[in-house]
Amino acid sequence: MGRWEPNARGRLADAALKLYAEQGFDRTTVAEIAASVGVTERTFFRHFTDKREVLFYGAEAALELVTRAVAEAPESASPMVAVSGALQAFAAFFQEDPRRARDRDAVVSASAELRERELVKLDAFSLAMAGALRERGVEPRTATLAAEAGAAAFKIAYAEWMAIGRSGEKDRELPGLFLEVLAELTSVLDATRD
Repeated sequence: MGRWEPNARGRLADAALKLYAEQGFDRTTVAEIAASVGVTERTFFRHFTDKREVLFYGAEAALELVTRAVAEAPESASPMVAVSGALQAFAAFFQEDPRRARDRDAVVSASAELRERELVKLDAFSLAMAGALRERGVEPRTATLAAEAGAAAFKIAYAEWMAIGRSGEKDRELPGLFLEVLAELTSVLDATRD
């Protein structure tokens, strides 16, 4: 029986994403997701708190990734370099499975509720990075500015990466695209000194 097969969580996540893409997030039920992989709703709820969580379940691990990356950056690293390294690692996480990232983005983009939750999650990343910078002894305002600037650059790079994937253009690597956007942000800020 399906529920005894390994990786129920992954199978449920894949099935949910497929159903969300086919019939929409709001019209998809937990019962349909569970049935599509041969498990019960109870099994679904052992792995996910609700059907939204299927789209956000990796956020805790990613939050830990960026926080640890900032904390473990070389002592000599500036706040922006520490944030940049953390967000490059985060970008590499998405780059591992671009198709899944783009399918997920399409579902999230189609729902105001999910877009709002996505923004809340992104804000949590900024707060976590700023906190990790403060733990390194960075002044609070500087820590917040570096984290927010990095998050803004990441958000723009991610949106461009999504658009490139949908356009059929030659695909780009998200970590490199993030560095390009960050370099442009640095150039824009440098221009304010003139």
